[in-house]
Parts: sequence; C-alpha cells; structure tokens
Amino acid sequence: MTVRVARFSAAERAVHWAVALLMTACILTALVLYNGSLAMLVGHRHTVALVHVWSGFALPVPMLLGALSAAYRLDVRRLNRFTDADWAWLRSKDRRSGRIRVGKFNAGQKLNASLSAGATLVLLGTGTVMWFTGLVRLSWRTGATLVHDWTALALGLLVLGHLAYALRDGEALRGMWSGRVAVHWANREHAAWADEVEPG
Repeated sequence: MTVRVARFSAAERAVHWAVALLMTACILTALVLYNGSLAMLVGHRHTVALVHVWSGFALPVPMLLGALSAAYRLDVRRLNRFTDADWAWLRSKDRRSGRIRVGKFNAGQKLNASLSAGATLVLLGTGTVMWFTGLVRLSWRTGATLVHDWTALALGLLVLGHLAYALRDGEALRGMWSGRVAVHWANREHAAWADEVEPG
C-alpha cells in the first residue's frame, strides 16, 4: 500500500481549480474573439466578449479569498522565496533526479507562479483600460490593446507549458486533485519539504 502525505488543503485546491476554470474561459473566449473563422462558427460575439471580460475581472477573486486560509498564505510565502537550492536546481541538468533537495515548490513552479500572477495583473489593468473606454485617451487604449494581446499570448504559452508538465507527472496532478501525494514521490521531487511533513 502506498503511503501518502498531505500536500494541498481543500482551500488551496479550490483556488487552483477556480483560477484554472476562469483562465480557461478567458483563453477560449479570446481565441473566438481573435479568430475570424471561430467567431463566425460560434457567433454571439457580444456574449463571448462579456464572458471574456467578466472571467478576467473575476480571476483575482479566488486568490484573494484564498488568503483567508493559513495554508494558502504559507504556500504564497514559499512561492515568493528563492533559496540557494532553487538556484542550483535551475542550473542543474539533472534537476529531476532528486539530487537537489528542494522545498515544497521547485524553482520552475515558483517562476511559473510569479509570471502567471504578474501577467494576470497586466491583463487586468490593460483589460480595464480597453473595456472602460472613457478612462483614458485613445493613444493609451491603443497601447493597452497591444500590451494586452502580447501578454495574453505569453500567458497562454505559459499555461500550455504548465499543462504539459502537469500531465507528465501523474503524482503531482493527483496531489492537486486529492490533496495527497505518495511519500516516495515527495522524497524524490521535494525532499526538503518531505522532511518537514515526515521527519526521519
């Protein structure tokens, strides 16, 4: 029988899947809005635009609600701190061998979280300028549109990369579904964190 340890609380998983759902809605509606063939196929452009805009405005809400959870706040602090082991992990060619003892999140996960959060803030700001047309002059809205489009493309690629890595690691995915992971996986992938939850 596989011994398992708790990795994510119910609150953390709820935040993750709520953000994933809203992000998926933003990406799919953006594809429809920016692709003429898809727009013709789907129709209802105004409805699609409304879903896109309000999904985007709602993106920060699960993250803000997550701050009510102590486990979520602790993990945000972990994600926000780079250690010597993280730098070594980034430079290493055998980073997944378990040789480098990283904490609950490796450097790749920390970078992904930072880039995703930063891109979300940029998209929220530029999207607000684009949607509420009376806020600023036309030249600013034009600039906001350019930044919004390129940031959205970059974030879309980041999301695809995140999905690719998640699907390649069934145990990590299981941890986000059930909240628990196998001890042997924790010892190999996140040894310093495994020591915290399973001393000795």
